[in-house]
Amino acid sequence: MGRGVRATGSRDASFGQNHESAGLRWRLAPSYRPIRAGKDKNARVVARWEGNVIAFREIASGLRFPEGPVALPDGDVLVVEIARGTLTRVAPDGRLTVVASLGGGPNGAAIGPDGHVYICNNGGFEFTDLGGILVPGHQAHDYAGGSIQRVDLSTGKAETLYTGAGDVRLRGPNDLVFDGTGGFWFTDHGKSRARERDTTGVFYAKADGSFIEEVIFPLQAPNGIGLSPDGKVLYVAETFTGRVWSFAVAGPGKIGGANGLLGHPGQLLAGPGGLNLYDSLGVDGEGHVCVATLLNGGITAISPDGAKVEHIPFPDPLTTNICFGGPALRTAFITLSGTGRLIACDWPRPGLRLHHQ
Repeated sequence: MGRGVRATGSRDASFGQNHESAGLRWRLAPSYRPIRAGKDKNARVVARWEGNVIAFREIASGLRFPEGPVALPDGDVLVVEIARGTLTRVAPDGRLTVVASLGGGPNGAAIGPDGHVYICNNGGFEFTDLGGILVPGHQAHDYAGGSIQRVDLSTGKAETLYTGAGDVRLRGPNDLVFDGTGGFWFTDHGKSRARERDTTGVFYAKADGSFIEEVIFPLQAPNGIGLSPDGKVLYVAETFTGRVWSFAVAGPGKIGGANGLLGHPGQLLAGPGGLNLYDSLGVDGEGHVCVATLLNGGITAISPDGAKVEHIPFPDPLTTNICFGGPALRTAFITLSGTGRLIACDWPRPGLRLHHQ
């Protein structure tokens, strides 16, 4: 399979097509021609992986930095639009409906035990358009803090559940995953300013708004988060280090093991190096950790033991998230945030059914 986007000045290797933004040129890594698959005029082959052709089809475009995809039983997909401050519903034909206007920077989303949508709101970014790629930067000029919000899908009514844990304020909540007990884990990515960046961690909270605690600290820009199929391992991706950590789950909101030299009890699952910045993640039904990858735009699939790391490229240097839906959870929905698109493709392995999905 292809190598992804090369981390070089020219960023070469694509379908033979050059792409340009922010003064950089790149070519999408695989050498395969941009053939169309089946009868879908929007389908394009991006890789050949484990004997399968990975071809994507565009579901929606014109989104303002989409993230946090959630596949619904009726075939619709929820996304947040960070730059627009909304929770948006995407129909299979691409029609967009704003479910709720949330303000700030809604970032991650998940269905909770009450059927409502739980949102990690990072408080907002300053965005820059670099040659057609929308890029988030420092905290927004009107930033007022981060929060966990809850949205009633039937009415669009939103409420704020948490803005902090004791004296620890939420800086930039990013991604979340529910366990089977009515609670959820979430990352706080923090915010950056001209000469400083927050040091943050991972929290555990109850869906009813009654309990929140910071459980893991410190981490360096924690982003994607997910649970293994048996719920015994918590995975956390750090953005700027390009590492995925695994933590033993000892119970609801509890992590086992002693702190190591880095100040937390995590074990390194993978850290491939190179220009791979890690964003949100999803876990498939066989336990592979599928991490959305920035700059080297695509999805990086890591085996449960960390021994095998593969990269599936997609045509956006800011590929930010993945979720699974459709029949047998074999459809991957992926947010190409820089170019404002939601795409779908058939995945070689079934996804993991999330709690409350």
